[in-house]
Amino acid sequence: MALAAGLHAGEEAHMQQQTPAGVLEREHRDIDEGLTRFTEDLARGEWRPEPLEVAARALRRHIYLEEELFFPSLRESGLVAPVMVMLREHGEIWHALDEVERLAAARTDRASTLRAHEELAEVLEHHNMKEERILYPQADTALDDAASERLRDFLETGTLPEGWVCEALR
Repeated sequence: MALAAGLHAGEEAHMQQQTPAGVLEREHRDIDEGLTRFTEDLARGEWRPEPLEVAARALRRHIYLEEELFFPSLRESGLVAPVMVMLREHGEIWHALDEVERLAAARTDRASTLRAHEELAEVLEHHNMKEERILYPQADTALDDAASERLRDFLETGTLPEGWVCEALR
């Protein structure tokens, strides 16, 4: 009985990750892990830029995906106010990420870089929690088949267009 329940729970978790909401949540975790790897190395005195570079690219791409492929459907379904909050927060995240990258590139002030990361991590934590609790559950119902397909295609192969910035900074 326990084995069957475990298999069922495992299948359910796998299915959840295949939904747009599940995939978007997984991206949150992957980005957080990359940012954490950078700061763990930095805390040990190692200036390794690769984890930050990968996480920063992924975070900006994730914001693009949400703003261009997910949020329009949410607006159409009536979730205008929550989307507006997320757009504003994307601007805060973008600025905070810029600051972490600027300090990391300078490689001169480890304490300031760690503080900047802490600020970014705090903004991301609150932002991601709201998205995951309020917006992502709407993904399967708000996205029509065409929007869902565009989202899935982008998740597999899409890249951030050159020069694109989040709506709050335009």
